[in-house]
Amino acid sequence: MNIAETYLKVIQERFHAVKDLGDKTIAQLEHEQLHWSYNEDSNSVAVIVKHVSGNMVSRWTDFLTTDGEKSTRNRDDEFVDNLTTKEELIAVWEHGWQVLFEALKQLTEADLVKFVTIRGEKHTVIEAIERQVAHYASHVGQIVYVGKMIKGEQWKTLSIPKGQSQAFTEAKLKGQN
Repeated sequence: MNIAETYLKVIQERFHAVKDLGDKTIAQLEHEQLHWSYNEDSNSVAVIVKHVSGNMVSRWTDFLTTDGEKSTRNRDDEFVDNLTTKEELIAVWEHGWQVLFEALKQLTEADLVKFVTIRGEKHTVIEAIERQVAHYASHVGQIVYVGKMIKGEQWKTLSIPKGQSQAFTEAKLKGQN
């Protein structure tokens, strides 16, 4: 496997890992909890989901041929908390990821050094991918943090539980994980 194939494989794995954290957080939250925000200037999980999905649909639709900021995108509406059911929220979430993963599957080695634009700014495909993985990871981190605040002691950890790092590492080294 060459470096381009390796990069495309690794970046898809990274996006899947980020999505998985969001999926596991959303699964722990009830409908009302998805709409909780710390204050009026903060975003609920539902709003973050709308924003991330809207960004994905805009950026990854016709990724190589059109500007990543589509004229059909209504970014301001992404910050209006109007998803009425958890099922609707999950459908919006899944749609964005589907568009992203479909676009990534289409990329070839030659595509990685091509240029795309986002809001008229030129990026190599690799730069655009890295920009988006950082963007989505930061928002999924927000989703996880809000989920942890809401669930408190009922939170089911998504990583190594506090106080168990050494045991986890030892088990990993012994091939038990």
